Amino acid sequence: MARTRRNFSAEFKTKVVLEILSGNKSTAEVCREYNLKPDLVSHWKSEFVTNAAQIFESGTKVDPQQARIEELERLAGRLSLELEITKKALRLLPRTKPPSES
Repeated sequence: MARTRRNFSAEFKTKVVLEILSGNKSTAEVCREYNLKPDLVSHWKSEFVTNAAQIFESGTKVDPQQARIEELERLAGRLSLELEITKKALRLLPRTKPPSES
């Protein structure tokens, strides 16, 4: 019978690694509890520690398309506001008759 490979979510991996790093459980305890191999957990832990600095990077990586969408949404909001202000201003101004051409 062929063994099926188990896939673990990022949330599960994070939970396991944080249990070890926080000192609540040892690696052996976590491996027994979740039926995991120690070398797999060790790999997750080293990957977690290596990539942890990326969380605190000041520069955020923004998708160019998402940035363009945000820019257009701001523009649409500003234009909508300007239109509302113009409508209110027109209602406040006295109505004058256009000069008749003779």
